[in-house]
Amino acid sequence: MESDFLRYSCQLALPGFTEETQNRLQNARVLLVGAGGLGCPAAQYLVAAGIGTIGIVDFDVISISNLHRQILYTPQDVGMKKAIVACNKLQEQNAFVKLIPYETKIVSENVMKIISPYDIIIDGTDNFETRYLLNDACVLQGKPLIYGAIYQYEGQVAVWNVANDDNTRSPNYRDIFPEVDATQIPDCTVGGVIPTLAGIIGCMQANEVIKYVTGIGELLAGKLLMLDAQTLQSRIIKIDATTKTSITALTPTEHVPTISIKELKDAIDLYDLIDVRNNEERKIFNIGGKHIPVSEIENETSYLHSDRPIIFYCASGKRSAEIVKLIKRKFPDLNVFSLEGGIKAWMEYQ
Repeated sequence: MESDFLRYSCQLALPGFTEETQNRLQNARVLLVGAGGLGCPAAQYLVAAGIGTIGIVDFDVISISNLHRQILYTPQDVGMKKAIVACNKLQEQNAFVKLIPYETKIVSENVMKIISPYDIIIDGTDNFETRYLLNDACVLQGKPLIYGAIYQYEGQVAVWNVANDDNTRSPNYRDIFPEVDATQIPDCTVGGVIPTLAGIIGCMQANEVIKYVTGIGELLAGKLLMLDAQTLQSRIIKIDATTKTSITALTPTEHVPTISIKELKDAIDLYDLIDVRNNEERKIFNIGGKHIPVSEIENETSYLHSDRPIIFYCASGKRSAEIVKLIKRKFPDLNVFSLEGGIKAWMEYQ
């Protein structure tokens, strides 16, 4: 206990923070979904604070373009699995924390099983399908969810689905955003993000976890914090005390047909390419093919008559994946694919 006392002496000196409070942290089980810009700082501070068990879910690999905001990684880690590298490095920071990597994508078939052993879930994802899936799974299992999001200079933090004293639950993500057309919202690859914002919001998420586990402080439950990194002005929007949504089942994950960069490069002449990015992105760099921006895709039908497989591509693969989903719903037999990783992966491919 002496080494523990020395390690955690500064937090044990806090008003209201006792040895029992520290034991709560050591007994807590936290699942972090996404080991990227938000997940890296959140994980680092939770490990440092002494959270006993931390699961890290991420199926992606580290790329050069991650490094400006995912500061847990180095250039030597490029090409390696985020979940594995994160757990190995965090273990060096605190040998007494149990770290569990999950090298898998969260989908409707596995989400309930993965979150089940954990007390609290952190949403460090960067796509809407996983965000809604996590939200719904946490509601169904009665688990609180720490939400964080960043885009350009703006960040958001909230705590969803916390138990109230009257056995009701605080609002969840669908109370604020019932549904979103993800094809209309660019990701950080397109719109950019200031790297320090990822650190700020990720640390705020870790802070909410510590508050929840220790019972110290006022949670961002029934509230949404919005931060402008340019002015450092923040505001808290009060939502409500209880949820108004009814979630009774998970929405099945739509599995998107994809093609890897290697597969495309090895046989690019066998496919029809469609670039769904905007005009500015197209001018900077493209790999050929027809240009149909996302905003025009539903009104354009010429590609439906192609006698070759069609590859849709964008900056990171997110918008093209959403386009393929839309097309497969209408034309399930059409031979369409999304380019995995998009232009970013194409340029980084060795």
